[in-house]
Amino acid sequence: MGNAESNVYQNHLSRFLPEEQSDIDGVFDTLSGSNGSAEAKNSKATKKTVTLAALQAYTREPLPEHMTVRLYNGMKSIDLTGKSSGLNEQIAKEQFVIFMSNLLKGNADEKITIIMRMISKTEGPVKGKQIQEFTEDLIMSVVHVLSYRKELKGWNLESTRDSASGVKALASQLLSELKLADGTKPVGPQLMETNFDQSVIEDWVYRVPQISIFLSVIIRQGLHVLHSLTDQTKDILNLVPGCKGIKGRELVSLFDIPSIIYINSHLPAELQHKWKLLFSSRLHGESFSQLCAHIVNKGPCIIILRDLDGYIFGGFASQSWEVKPQFQGDNRCFLFSVFPSLAVYTYTAYNDHYMYLNHGQQTMPNGLGMGGQHGYFGLWIDSDYGKGHSKAKPRCTTYNSPQLSAKEDFTLDAMEVWAVGDLAESAGKKGKKSILDADPEAQALLEMAGKSRQSEGLRETIEEDDEDDS
Repeated sequence: MGNAESNVYQNHLSRFLPEEQSDIDGVFDTLSGSNGSAEAKNSKATKKTVTLAALQAYTREPLPEHMTVRLYNGMKSIDLTGKSSGLNEQIAKEQFVIFMSNLLKGNADEKITIIMRMISKTEGPVKGKQIQEFTEDLIMSVVHVLSYRKELKGWNLESTRDSASGVKALASQLLSELKLADGTKPVGPQLMETNFDQSVIEDWVYRVPQISIFLSVIIRQGLHVLHSLTDQTKDILNLVPGCKGIKGRELVSLFDIPSIIYINSHLPAELQHKWKLLFSSRLHGESFSQLCAHIVNKGPCIIILRDLDGYIFGGFASQSWEVKPQFQGDNRCFLFSVFPSLAVYTYTAYNDHYMYLNHGQQTMPNGLGMGGQHGYFGLWIDSDYGKGHSKAKPRCTTYNSPQLSAKEDFTLDAMEVWAVGDLAESAGKKGKKSILDADPEAQALLEMAGKSRQSEGLRETIEEDDEDDS
């Protein structure tokens, strides 16, 4: 290797701290061990290299095979000599280090050649169909490796809905950001057949941070390199939030792992580290009073529901819910869809009708709403529990969302509410008293009317498994 190439290699190496360098060395030595015979160790002429077979053997369990082959093609694309290195089927140490440097520390420009080879082994433009396959492989591999390494932080594949449709939905969402040089966005069958050149893919990687984050997770967790060192950025640390409240319960969440990752990335940064189940219609019953009792004054939270047609959608409430006849919340609120498509719809600045919760009023609508206006919400759950609507002709004025449910007026099948971030001091702590505890007069009136406290037997404290879910 000449001086120029040696300098390039040293520049890449210098991006890593000494302990990172030794971690990379250790993984490379393990991978190349099958080639490191005693004779090779005694001969400077023989360099250690990594074969596809060695890489496949090393990653057989943590990564799907498709992704291992893509990683290998990416490593092979590193050109050390200025000549085509495609003929050499083995990966040199320099290629391995530069691959790590570009994908983990590089900008979009440095990553793009590798990503193009990971999408397609042949040079030149790539078809939308190939980008779709690469993106689905990427997401599926993230779910697989995080599950294998037990890094899902209290979530698991059994307590969430099947990830297969979530993988496709998230891939479609990321692909919808592909833009041709003239600014047009091909869709549907046209997208699959469109040719995209390197500059368009580079622009996409630059604008869609998930691609780089997912690649980083696959390398760190799949190859088990640099996975425990402190240089991990916040977006990797908070890729999956910690999950509290479902341990030991016979509950399969309406969320799948890809949608959790995507929705979490849209939350304010300070709320991304933890989700905690507050309410589930399957655990706490189908009752609007129960819903209110579990979500009022509990801090920011996510509502997700499924209608009888199987559509899954919801909203993020940026502030504690309060029962009152006025709109509440702020412009951090958003609506979202999980199935049949995955998307987030943020505020338009047209009005401030972010959140609404009312109960037991004669003159104002009773129910929970987000966006739009009375009688015409982007998302509405009626106090007559089980009924709701999502009205948007053509779009919700507050969030620019389309109709989220299959039918404009829908019937609720299941619902969950998740608190996000750390509960504020004023929000519900362990053993928080019922409103009836705080108001003995209200309890006395109930008893005089011959009504028992229905909440007495239902006051289930979800907080009990707070610290041992992860």
